[in-house]
Amino acid sequence: MRIAVTRLEGKSGGDARLCRRYGHVCYAVSPLKAEIDRGEVERFLDEVNKKRLDCIFFSSALPAMHLAPEIRFWPRTIAIGPQTALVLRSFAPHVEVLPGFYSREFAPYCGEWLKGRRIGLPRADVPNERLVDGIREAGGIPLEFKIYRLEPTGRELDIERADALLFTSAKSFSAARWQRRPDLLLIAIGEITAEVMREGGAVPSVIGDGSLEGTLKELNRYLQGRTGNTA
Repeated sequence: MRIAVTRLEGKSGGDARLCRRYGHVCYAVSPLKAEIDRGEVERFLDEVNKKRLDCIFFSSALPAMHLAPEIRFWPRTIAIGPQTALVLRSFAPHVEVLPGFYSREFAPYCGEWLKGRRIGLPRADVPNERLVDGIREAGGIPLEFKIYRLEPTGRELDIERADALLFTSAKSFSAARWQRRPDLLLIAIGEITAEVMREGGAVPSVIGDGSLEGTLKELNRYLQGRTGNTA
């Protein structure tokens, strides 16, 4: 199956290799681009390099790529997913990987340790109340650094050659311009994205666990079931 995967402009990473492992071909389509806020970057680096943070939580690979080379003193470092961890491990002495793929799982993962700790959250300028509120409720001090803005590219997605369209975030769906087709299989990387898709009248046939690999596994289960039903 040929899958169009929504990614930030120029940030497809190892998607093609992973898709091949599961028997598919994929290519990136970009409804969004990232605009780095250098002022916020400098504010974050000042905090971490003066040892004012007890932990940094990287919820995506983009902040890791921009910040990791300039961090001199590493506090506890936690990442979502293997791709983000891979970037960080080139610089950080130790990186923990969140067991799940949703940032809301950060506070339960840290538990009692959060009490009184200052947690640096370098991320996009997209609200994430569940993450911030979860840290506060556990007694931690969340410090957000909105180091990049997500801006629509304004271009229509190139999906004419695609059999499926995989949305990797709710924001990518909301910003996307695309031509709907009855034969196009719609895929959501996770339940949050799926919910926004449903609200927008685009019901996904496949819903992943928040990771690309988990979504591809779910896609293959769906395709096997569809083949079995047809037979």
